Amino acid sequence: MILRTLAIGEILWDLLPTGPQMGGAPANFAHHARALGARAGVVTRVGSDPLGRDIQRRLEELRLPLELVQVDDSAPTGTVSVELSGEGIPNYTIHERVAWDHLEPTGPALEAARGADAICFGTLAQRAEPSRGTIQHLLRQSPPAALRIFDINLRQHFYSPSVIEQSLRLANVLKLNETELPVLAAMFDLKGDLETQAAALAGMFDLAVVALTLGPQGSLLYQGGRWSRCGTRPVQVRDTVGAGDAFTAALAVGLLQKLDLDEINLAANEVARHVCSCVGATPPLPESVRAIFARPSIQ
Repeated sequence: MILRTLAIGEILWDLLPTGPQMGGAPANFAHHARALGARAGVVTRVGSDPLGRDIQRRLEELRLPLELVQVDDSAPTGTVSVELSGEGIPNYTIHERVAWDHLEPTGPALEAARGADAICFGTLAQRAEPSRGTIQHLLRQSPPAALRIFDINLRQHFYSPSVIEQSLRLANVLKLNETELPVLAAMFDLKGDLETQAAALAGMFDLAVVALTLGPQGSLLYQGGRWSRCGTRPVQVRDTVGAGDAFTAALAVGLLQKLDLDEINLAANEVARHVCSCVGATPPLPESVRAIFARPSIQ
């Protein structure tokens, strides 16, 4: 059985003091979904510049299909400037008017969306048109039974209540973290504790699954009135970048394989835990982690 996953949105270079590092939640999701046995792709857009060509080479190394990567002759490849304060705290500036703000519903993108078993998307790439319209159009082209995973990923000021509500109505799975849930709670006037708020979102937007990550406290999954609670084992954290995207990829593959909710929760935590123990967002996953999933064949 082939599981077909797709991520749509931003791809960029984080311009770190130590040098550039490829980033963007969609590419991280696609990499980890593929590592867990799914066929994976990412619909994104880069500039026709050296940074764009470097991204294409990097995606090729990750064995992700290049036909879904659009090339823009006018806008540059996306970048994020990272500056460290005197205390070593990073400050990020996500630059605007870049290639991934101009996603188009190309033939390959439409074909991938129509054949997807799971599509993952967020808010950042919907900050401007035409990308917002393209992402929402591609979601509407997905099969009725597909998982449409809204991994909300709130960044800086690049989201709005209207985009969040539109996305929730297009999604059937929501993934968010402990800092993002209060934003939605205020936006939709949700009361009660974390579990009450997450269940209320599921009812309000007809979501099949809500996944709430809690950092060192693990995660909560909600599905059809059932809760799964999972703590996380201690780990020497080297880098948390990409851990949430790895969790989402494991969630998607587990749901597609119809694993038990507790199994999915445990496996997703183990994948995220491993990423936290490594430097970089896309480290290879050890066999002990990949073996949690009954791997389908990749063709």
